[in-house]
Amino acid sequence: MNKKFALIGLVVLAIVALAWGVSLYNGFVQQEEEVNTAWSQVENQYQRRADLIPNLVATVKGYAAHEQETLQAVVEARSKATSTTIDANNMDEAALAQFQRNQDALSSALSRLMVVVEKYPELKANENFMALQSQLEGTENRITVARRDFNEAAKKYNTGIRRFPSNLVASIAGFDKRPYFEAQAGSEVAPTVDFGK
Repeated sequence: MNKKFALIGLVVLAIVALAWGVSLYNGFVQQEEEVNTAWSQVENQYQRRADLIPNLVATVKGYAAHEQETLQAVVEARSKATSTTIDANNMDEAALAQFQRNQDALSSALSRLMVVVEKYPELKANENFMALQSQLEGTENRITVARRDFNEAAKKYNTGIRRFPSNLVASIAGFDKRPYFEAQAGSEVAPTVDFGK
């Protein structure tokens, strides 16, 4: 009789352990999909920015044709930024860092373009330019929100796969840590504003 109860106890324990493992696995799948969805939103916002740039460049080109070097830098940075893609399921820190470097280079080129625009008051007053600039500013805000949401989803997922004992299921099932977006190098230093020049 004791063997029978022991066997029943082991079967019940195995069923509970299996149910627990399946529950954890399904939770990790859901969290991984949330990370993938958040990544998709990051890519959507960067694509929206990339789609606005040709119109912005064309509008500026009409007013500032001799600023060809700056315009070319924006076009080249856009090309690099849009050619860098990451598979959400195989994302690693190196790929995300390269993606971020290319996007940061595009942001820098756009900043230089806005400095050029300051030289042309009639351009700043142009309705098309103002609409494009407004859309670009809104897109930059959306990018910030999408990146934050991605980092939150990655944090939740990474925490889940690293906690004991769920890390045992995660390692057996092959769930890997996801990287985070990080601040651009030097962003901790505030820019110097000098009105004396």
